[in-house]
Amino acid sequence: MDADIIVVGASPAGLMAARNAWEKGSSVLLLEKKEKIGHPPHPANSFFKGMFDKCGEKVDPSYVTHYLKGMKIISPSGRIVEVEAPGYAIDKTAFDRFYAKKILKSGVDLREGIEVREIHREEENFIVNTSGGIFTSKLIIIANGINSKLASHLGLKTMRYPEDIAWGIELDIKSPGLGKPKMFEYYIGNHAPGWKTTYAPRGGDNASIGAYVRRCGTDATPYLNAWVENFKKLKGLKELEVVRKLSGGDPIVTIPKEYITDGIMVAGGAAGQSGIGYAMRAGQICGDVAADAVRKGNVSKSALLEYRRIWEKEFKAEHYLGRIGLETLRKMTDKEIDEMVKVFEKEDLSFIHGSSIEQAMQIFAFMLKKKPSAILKCRALLRNK
Repeated sequence: MDADIIVVGASPAGLMAARNAWEKGSSVLLLEKKEKIGHPPHPANSFFKGMFDKCGEKVDPSYVTHYLKGMKIISPSGRIVEVEAPGYAIDKTAFDRFYAKKILKSGVDLREGIEVREIHREEENFIVNTSGGIFTSKLIIIANGINSKLASHLGLKTMRYPEDIAWGIELDIKSPGLGKPKMFEYYIGNHAPGWKTTYAPRGGDNASIGAYVRRCGTDATPYLNAWVENFKKLKGLKELEVVRKLSGGDPIVTIPKEYITDGIMVAGGAAGQSGIGYAMRAGQICGDVAADAVRKGNVSKSALLEYRRIWEKEFKAEHYLGRIGLETLRKMTDKEIDEMVKVFEKEDLSFIHGSSIEQAMQIFAFMLKKKPSAILKCRALLRNK
């Protein structure tokens, strides 16, 4: 054995899986395709404290570029709902390397610049064929991102709705004072089918803008180009300096399906688990269960199903509620979106708290009280679109 457990991919989920498995006594080999972890980075470059708290990690100032107060959700006609929620714009490369250094100190064997080409089983062990040679282990954790093909080659259909991956492009941009505001801005409507365009202040003159769409193919360029021109008009800018362009996918409403089989576990984007904090928590669960299975000498699917049980207890309801919400949004007209946002415009929403189900019920009750007819807009979910 080269290791008890081989983790494929130093994504946030992969880093957590490797760390937790090591801390529970397993030897761990972490293989990362990139020559240097975090470069080039994934466009996911921000998160909210409430979401990050799910993984129990503390936000470290070393990778934070800007602290924000919350978000503005902006409808097609410009109606605004403000939600106060502490958020962070981050340097994603610094973030990934922060956690990579932590696990290196712990003793995980991390190797960069190694691409996994094939995984197969021989008797009780797994053989991992890579650009850096052959490695063997008792158990494999696949955490190499949304574009991973390894799980499907092993017969796993990790997402229930893979067609609903939100494909997007983000631009890091510069303009005097553009990064100083304290609120994220999310623009919803049919200019970005199925999801959003964004403006994220990053401190000083730095910001990022992006377009994420669903069911429009994997290239969001037309939507981004239109958003750039609209953004310049909204902010009164003649030109923008583009520092960097990043592209990627977000499995935000794909819903995990098959991500466990004998000796194989999948975590993070590769399993349809969206969001940095959520993916990290999934990696933690995965690493813990994997280490326990190795220690007991039983890495069968039935033994590894504890990972699914814990994940579903913590996140299943939230993921399904999120899907219902975004599918309703995708099917609504711009006029319906405006009318829905109007219900919450200029309202104090600090009363919304608790679990995702409790929050959904509080929002529903608020809508019934203020404007019962607004509930009818949710019928858009039933449209065949």
